[in-house]
Amino acid sequence: MNFQIFPPEDFLETRLELPLSKSMSNRALIINALTPGAPALTDVALCDDTLSMIHGLKPSEANFINIGAAGTTMRFLTAYFATREGRTLVLDGTERMRKRPIKVLVDALRELGAQIDYVMEEGYPPLRITGKRLTGGKLTLDASVSSQYISALLMIAPQMEKGLELTLEGEIVSRPYIKMTLKMMEDAGVESEFYNNTITVPSGTYTSTLPPIEGDWSAAAAWYEIEALSSGVVTIDNLARESCQGDRKLADIYSHIGVDTEWEGENGGTDLCANPDADARISIDFTDNPDLAQYVMVTCAMLGLPFRFTGLSTLAIKETDRVTAVAKELMKVGIMLTVESKDVVSWEGRRVPYMELPRFDTYDDHRMAMCLAPIALYVPGIVINNVEVVSKSYPNFWQQLANAGFTLVPVEERSEDNPENVQE
Repeated sequence: MNFQIFPPEDFLETRLELPLSKSMSNRALIINALTPGAPALTDVALCDDTLSMIHGLKPSEANFINIGAAGTTMRFLTAYFATREGRTLVLDGTERMRKRPIKVLVDALRELGAQIDYVMEEGYPPLRITGKRLTGGKLTLDASVSSQYISALLMIAPQMEKGLELTLEGEIVSRPYIKMTLKMMEDAGVESEFYNNTITVPSGTYTSTLPPIEGDWSAAAAWYEIEALSSGVVTIDNLARESCQGDRKLADIYSHIGVDTEWEGENGGTDLCANPDADARISIDFTDNPDLAQYVMVTCAMLGLPFRFTGLSTLAIKETDRVTAVAKELMKVGIMLTVESKDVVSWEGRRVPYMELPRFDTYDDHRMAMCLAPIALYVPGIVINNVEVVSKSYPNFWQQLANAGFTLVPVEERSEDNPENVQE
């Protein structure tokens, strides 16, 4: 389905609850599955990624599991099933998933004693996993790899005979996500030590029930963008001020782009309010928060704020090559970004005329749909193709957009509305 989107006719003012954190939910589901006697978790995010995880973790003797397009699920379940003694299965996904590399994680697990084989192409899913008790011990990884590989290893570390001493070499990517994992492991009864670039997790057992899952700071990015472009008032009821989510950084980032975050009180909502004092030029390192980059790129471009963003290398292996995809779509509104490398993108304010109403592609990427939709505030009548992609993390996004006063008109699909994923 495709939507043509028109902005609210009146002053934008809305109040909403975000979905629960997808990142916290997927970690909680793995930790809960590794906790002896723990009841099934019910209060988690309900979206494609978590439903895929829940399906994969169901007690079953199935020898084939397809996790669809859920990258986190593929990585976490690869590690999880490597520890399930006596069970052999094939873990597979979509065609795009079969192009997303997993060799770093597989090599690490093999070094720790796992038995994993590639069914098709070396270095990529599908995987044949034979569960066993892992030896564990010392392991060194390149710190620039996806934090999901690291989190996958950390969560199963207590199951290993020798625990895990993991040394990360170089600059650590997405450090807050690693800290989130360790915090949730601690909440579940497993202590760890993170000193310099070495993380030590002893052999042991998860013993405690995890606290409730927070509202999703990553999902809040679309609403910060909407606030920045509309100067309305957005109130969010379930954001944690003191959060273990790395994307809590969102509030600080947008304070430089004209959005103040005001807290109503311990049990109140979070107000996003316009502030006319935006920086003249925005420079941000997204190494710790790559999932926020698309929203901030679009926000700055639409506001006319020149920028240079770094720390983007991991975005090339997400649902699509996100930097290239954003650059390609913004060309449809005459904005010419400069992709300096896989790690760097910039914009000096260059614009060219555009001749037709933009019809934006989403590349099977939920964040592409959500970061492009607010452009309707500046270009009424834009079309977003394949709007169903938001179900990956934020199934009720379009309903909440409508509740905020946007008009969503279904429009016909065209043969070119399903482009292949962007690759460099």
